[in-house]
Amino acid sequence: MLRVVLSDRSEKGAGRGGAEAPLSPARAAGVQSAGRGAGSAVSCGQPPALRLRPPGSAGDSPPVPRLLGGCVPLSHQVAGHMYGKDKVGILQHPDGTVLKQLQPPPRGPRELEFYTMVYAADCADAVLLELRKHLPKYYGVWSPPTAPNDVYLKLEDVTHKFNKPCIMDVKIGRKSYDPFASSEKIQQQVSKYPLMEEIGFLVLGMRVYHVHSDSYETQNQHYGRSLTKETLKEGVSKFFHNGFCLRKDAIAASIQKVEKILQWFEDQKQLNFYASSLLFVYEGSSQPATTKSNERTLAGKFLSKGHLSDADVLECNNNFHLFSSPANGTSVGKSLSKVYARHRKLYSKKHHSQTSLKVETLEQDNGWKSMSQEHLNGNVLSQLEKVFYHLPAGRPETAEVEVRMIDFAHVFPSNTVDEGYVYGLKHLIAVLRSILDS
Repeated sequence: MLRVVLSDRSEKGAGRGGAEAPLSPARAAGVQSAGRGAGSAVSCGQPPALRLRPPGSAGDSPPVPRLLGGCVPLSHQVAGHMYGKDKVGILQHPDGTVLKQLQPPPRGPRELEFYTMVYAADCADAVLLELRKHLPKYYGVWSPPTAPNDVYLKLEDVTHKFNKPCIMDVKIGRKSYDPFASSEKIQQQVSKYPLMEEIGFLVLGMRVYHVHSDSYETQNQHYGRSLTKETLKEGVSKFFHNGFCLRKDAIAASIQKVEKILQWFEDQKQLNFYASSLLFVYEGSSQPATTKSNERTLAGKFLSKGHLSDADVLECNNNFHLFSSPANGTSVGKSLSKVYARHRKLYSKKHHSQTSLKVETLEQDNGWKSMSQEHLNGNVLSQLEKVFYHLPAGRPETAEVEVRMIDFAHVFPSNTVDEGYVYGLKHLIAVLRSILDS
């Protein structure tokens, strides 16, 4: 069970724990006792061999010099203290793991103790073993050779398998302060987002890949705090819109992941979480990083029997959109008729799946009839959007999505269900379902 560290209640800053600062030798003594030499890591398993995402890639900041031990600032961070803006920020190790600097007591030691408890080699607690499925993997602590008193948590980079990761950080719970917070701290946190208790969650930041521009749109914590009860649904849906279409496949997969976390919370009475977040990640590219570059896209395979080339089509997971319009409208109409027929046949076989969406058959058929009669009139894109916008393509039933719990500086032992966190999860699921049903 967690040993609650309350030796220092002077928590400066707010939000995700205040300004992180290097631990002094005295403060780091508890961590040093783990038997780690300077420049090494107390390991809880070896991280996978990863390749760092170039900091200068599309949507990222300009290249920056490498820092401690070859580390670089985490290029795809969406919330929390960021390198270059705050004293410290989250770093990425050359092996691809994420380094989160331990905060001053009591927050830092409390978070370290949480990870140590959950990932203990001899852990036999079924509740904690199940919890591991919803957390980033933990690889121990790390310190740079030149600063042995700077202690970092070494964690899995949840985004490492994605080619164009879309990321959102959502703080969960009705309170963003823990039971031991001072009156000043409570007032500070409540003033930041007065609707927290009613809504149960707060968007801290997001990063969305836009296909058409091959770039990222980012939103910070001020965006989330500006959302009201009336604009919350639209504000969250922004994360799932790639500039062309609403990624309903990603929404459906996200709901399933959050529901599993909710199930864990409803079944356990050991821990209560405050100011903790969910990290959402889904693939923004139409071609995942694991797909070979010379493979044809599903859209290309789907259209291989028609008269359209691969360059004509952009696949947006559960949508088709055409970019160019050949001069011969009649041939296009006939070719697209074949595409539509195949697509309808495919859809009819999958209409019972959770991610498939209802189709108004009569409306769609009438829309297609109109297109064929007018030979599309050169307006392929706008017409196809009407026909194909909500039709699922021949892709896997669920999108590649990760939802993980992060930030555990305010986790405490308990003997009751964490009602605040459960409330936030349920409301978040309701909002996501509302977006999906729109």
